[in-house]
Amino acid sequence: MKWQEVCDNKYLQDLPFKIELNKWGQIVMSPVKIRHSFYQGRILLLLESFLKTGEVMPECAINTSDGVKVADVVWYSNKRFQQIEDEVSASIAPEICIEVKSSGNTEGEMLFKKQLYFSAEAMEVWLCDENGSITFYDKQGKLEKSFLVPDFPDQIKR
Repeated sequence: MKWQEVCDNKYLQDLPFKIELNKWGQIVMSPVKIRHSFYQGRILLLLESFLKTGEVMPECAINTSDGVKVADVVWYSNKRFQQIEDEVSASIAPEICIEVKSSGNTEGEMLFKKQLYFSAEAMEVWLCDENGSITFYDKQGKLEKSFLVPDFPDQIKR
């Protein structure tokens, strides 16, 4: 299956799941819980308060070497956003890709997605755990804080 087919399929329009494709075009669905949505929303609002340019978005479809993955929250610079804004799924990753870990995710899955985003040209990947702790990464590894948003907290308060 292709991402455009997923987007156009009327049976897949209002599912309460995050849908992604693997490299074989198979649909992968991940149900989300309230806590996941809460952290996703808080991260989005915080990013918008710290970054005055570019685009902050939830649920961004990104082409990767393992199919289309959907990052929970992203930030695109204006320049990169202009490159992808008319695409069905982004041909280049945002500068920042953020994943919120759900109870169904393994650590291995999260680390695999991190590598996929870096391979698709992300500059930073942030992983938020189920307690709201955020770990920042660049291609070289774990960061003490984000280089792109140095004031972003490493803990999302509930």
